[in-house]
Amino acid sequence: MHLDRSSSFAFPSAPIAFVDLETTGGTFGVDRITEIGIVEVGPSGVSQWTSLVNPQKSIPAFIQQLTGITDAMVRDAPTFEQLAAGLLERMNGRLFVAHNAHFDHGFLKGEFRRLGLRFAPDVLCTVQLSRAVYPSETRHGLDALVDRHALVPSARHRALADADLLWQFWQHLHRAHAPDVVQAHLERVTRRFQLAAHIDEDTIEQIAAGCGVYMFYGDDDAPLYAGRSVKLRQRVRSHLVGPRRSAKDLRLAALVRRVEWKATGGEIGAMLAEAQWIATARPAHNRAPKSRPGEVCGAPWPYGGAIAIEERDAASGQRAWHVIDEWCYLGSASTLAQAGVLRAGAGTTPFEPTTYRILSERLARGLAVTPLIAAAPASAV
Repeated sequence: MHLDRSSSFAFPSAPIAFVDLETTGGTFGVDRITEIGIVEVGPSGVSQWTSLVNPQKSIPAFIQQLTGITDAMVRDAPTFEQLAAGLLERMNGRLFVAHNAHFDHGFLKGEFRRLGLRFAPDVLCTVQLSRAVYPSETRHGLDALVDRHALVPSARHRALADADLLWQFWQHLHRAHAPDVVQAHLERVTRRFQLAAHIDEDTIEQIAAGCGVYMFYGDDDAPLYAGRSVKLRQRVRSHLVGPRRSAKDLRLAALVRRVEWKATGGEIGAMLAEAQWIATARPAHNRAPKSRPGEVCGAPWPYGGAIAIEERDAASGQRAWHVIDEWCYLGSASTLAQAGVLRAGAGTTPFEPTTYRILSERLARGLAVTPLIAAAPASAV
């Protein structure tokens, strides 16, 4: 290792895996891993691990020339399947650090997925970290880091040697900058895959990017908190990860076990769905809705029956029709025909003061509505 034992560098309190791969090419799902190198760092010090990997396919000639890894070298090497269990154990619970981490993490995730195994460590990309710490620099490739920070390569384009360069860069940052400065940059660029209990980055990526509502659930599936956003996925993630979370978010994230969400096709739909969710589920961390003077169930409804409010989500292009009757939100539909069916729920939904305030304010602004005197014909879709 290239570690100056006389320096004041302190080993990290949480374990880290500096990882580099060599592969047969750059295409996920097609190319395969030929070599893995890991530098493991933790409170007790540093260890190294490396192995050639039989990719079970030929290595292109230009890749052999670049890495020096030939078909003959990997012919008798273990396959990824033979290494998988030990690799998972080796990297479990460690921050995964790689240069252009999307590449290394993506290849490993794909290989584990072939075997039916889940691989979801928190990931830090040293390209992004270099850009964050040195924004005036234009080059952040591994060769540029070697030249700029006097790193000492034992080889290039070999997995363990390149992983060791990342460890050297990590040490350089911690020696050259104040701890709080480095930590702020680390928090900013680390991609959290295990966000809260069973919620990971894969779960978050399934959430709609546009307008919608979300509900966090805790132990025993108890409702904790309902919210809305015009950028639903981003808002849910912000609750669970990031250096700028409020004390409230930190307390809430520790309790969250599951998230449920709905795309609403627009901001009005999100406001109505959130109000309904809070009123019916009574999440522990939301304020219970209360009526104001004059807000009573008998407030005059200015229409002859149910109405539909059309809305389109600017981010996704999703279209929605929100159905209202007697100040009660009956739900949303993707077509006017489906909205006509929802009017059958009129009279079964209790008066909810927040919904009343949202609707009375919006309708007073001249919001366009479509009467639903009868179920809309199919031609109205």
